Amino acid sequence: MLRAVSGNPTGTGAVGFVSEDEYLEITGITKEQSGEYECSASNDVAAPVVRRVKVTVNYPPYISDAKSTGVPVGQKGILQCEASAVPAAEFQWYKDDKRLVEGQKGVKVESKAFFSRLTFFNVSEQDYGNYTCVASNKLGNTNVSIILYGPGAVHDGNNGTSRRAVCIGLLPLLLLHLLLKF
Repeated sequence: MLRAVSGNPTGTGAVGFVSEDEYLEITGITKEQSGEYECSASNDVAAPVVRRVKVTVNYPPYISDAKSTGVPVGQKGILQCEASAVPAAEFQWYKDDKRLVEGQKGVKVESKAFFSRLTFFNVSEQDYGNYTCVASNKLGNTNVSIILYGPGAVHDGNNGTSRRAVCIGLLPLLLLHLLLKF
């Protein structure tokens, strides 16, 4: 008899399988089924033999968190991109289709296993704009646009656009329209 027990990474308990075969086949395995499995073989002649095996499910990167940020000129600004992937993702940053590399003036790129951070030490007007974070591994890649914007910019978090606030400029026109109406 073959018995396999999966350790659940979320800590909600173990899942058990019992089989009369010599192997366990998990079809359509998902990343949530990664974990430690225990195999116990037993018969009427000897004590059970127990072995553990760690199952790792590889998957392409998925960007789980990235937020546009508003920063005044002269201040420190940080854009961050978080991705889940196995094997771990490698990150690249782009602005206007130009790759940003470590060591560029006033910019630091820091990448770890599951996130990448783009730090501006002294934000200038030229730094404002659309940045692209690309996360990739051998199974695929994904990207997200993140905007660094300044004060006075109206940012729409749903579609990633940023535009200058023009409410003050429209106020005199609105007042004139109301005066002419009466």
